[in-house]
Amino acid sequence: MPCPHCKITIIKRSENESAVSAAAYQSGEKLFSEYDQEQKYYPYKNEVTHKEILLPPHVPPEYADRNTLWNSAEAQEKQWNSQLARRFVLAIPREIPSEQYADLLRDYCQEFFVSKGMIADFAIHDKGDGNPHAHILLTMRAMDEKGKWLPKCRKVYDLDGNGERIRLPSGRWKSHKENTVDWNDRKYAEIWRQGWADTANRYLEANHRPERLDLRSYARQWIDKIPTVHMGPAACQMEKKGIQTSIGNLNRDIKAANSLMQSIRQMVRHLKGWIADLKEKKAALMEALEQTKEPAIPELLSQYLELRSGQRADWTSRGKLKGTVADFNKVQAAMDFLREKGISTVESLDTRLDEISQTSVSVMEGVKKSEKRIKAIDTMLSYIDKYEANKPVHKEYAAIGWKKKKEQFAESHREELDAYHAAIRYLKTSLKGNTYSRKDLEAEREQLTSALPEQGEELEAVQADVKVLRDVRRWLNQVLPSEQYRQTAEPGKKPSVQGNLKGRQERIRQEQAEKRQPPRAQKQQNMEL
Repeated sequence: MPCPHCKITIIKRSENESAVSAAAYQSGEKLFSEYDQEQKYYPYKNEVTHKEILLPPHVPPEYADRNTLWNSAEAQEKQWNSQLARRFVLAIPREIPSEQYADLLRDYCQEFFVSKGMIADFAIHDKGDGNPHAHILLTMRAMDEKGKWLPKCRKVYDLDGNGERIRLPSGRWKSHKENTVDWNDRKYAEIWRQGWADTANRYLEANHRPERLDLRSYARQWIDKIPTVHMGPAACQMEKKGIQTSIGNLNRDIKAANSLMQSIRQMVRHLKGWIADLKEKKAALMEALEQTKEPAIPELLSQYLELRSGQRADWTSRGKLKGTVADFNKVQAAMDFLREKGISTVESLDTRLDEISQTSVSVMEGVKKSEKRIKAIDTMLSYIDKYEANKPVHKEYAAIGWKKKKEQFAESHREELDAYHAAIRYLKTSLKGNTYSRKDLEAEREQLTSALPEQGEELEAVQADVKVLRDVRRWLNQVLPSEQYRQTAEPGKKPSVQGNLKGRQERIRQEQAEKRQPPRAQKQQNMEL
């Protein structure tokens, strides 16, 4: 499927942009900007495979020079907020042979821009990484046969019913501005986008390719699918290096949501089957359930999904779909985890959460203890190195019998002697005896270091389980009665009494609001989508 990317922007002086700089970027040439007296050059742009300037028949040939063209175009714009050029970025279908890229761009620019009086400067970029694309710069002003730039707009006097000018109270004639060309009309954005699709499709058809480029949105194509977001070159390069980006994560979520939409019927049937299986076991647990009045977790999670759906009543249809898919995904994963662990009631959930939180704290303390001991061993070995390195100097100093000579030696070796005495003081306070074993210390450090990755993996796995259980408990807090509200804290931290009280009061207010609402007619939900 060809990439449907077609971006149209305006290069504006108000945003510190430059047409000369844009031309240098897309062409890979060194261009000198007369406006700001700077050379524009992007030495890393080594993927330019073709560049060309197309002139209308009446335009003098000297404007085929890129430096002359864009410096002249910028010189005509005197305002601080002038529009300098129009820029296109187009993804070229990879299914078209690369030797036809230049013809494709030339045909497109000639038909839709040059024939209307615009000067088109285009360049093709292709690193060979499967992302060929083109940059097009278009002039904003028309030009006459003598090479003179024409104004963008002209002054037109308003006339009354008799065809006479209308005089204002100030004494001036009433007038308005009219564009000399209609290139800025919004309708042309749609025409140019469709023109690019038609031109590319002609080349695809000529090469006997079945693919077709369609720049319409999914909504206009009547496709019930969430579109992904354009990533751009920076995010693409980071993703290729294995670095996750926010846009990449968003696109992965969108793709997962689209995939989930296709299998949502199967998910609903699976959910109904699991509930039916739990109902078969309900007879054995009926007495306990009657005493505790505690519904099963799957039923509570179903209520939570209904609650979430009601909270999205004023969202857009796309937002509702995206939120529903995300909630289904999270709840389904959580239910799979609970079923694997044999957790089906709120009581068993709380018990398991307390146990695994305690395990997490224990593993975390073990990791911290190992890291602290490794740091202490490193410090010990550092002082041992200082002691052994400066011991000969101290021995030589102690062997000197003359006081003056001894003082001179101490002055010239002050740094070594200070380091030796510091090491002696540390070793005396840190060692249980007067001896040490470097081999034993290094062996202990090696043992602790080799055990750390396994401890880290264990801690990560335990924390992942804690997160799932805490999320489920937080969801249940929104549908359980206020007396069963429970705030969960991170492992190792005590739950906030004030936060728990505040959450319970909020749940009480929600229950009271639900009681005040008039009863609605119950409609049987059709789970078969």
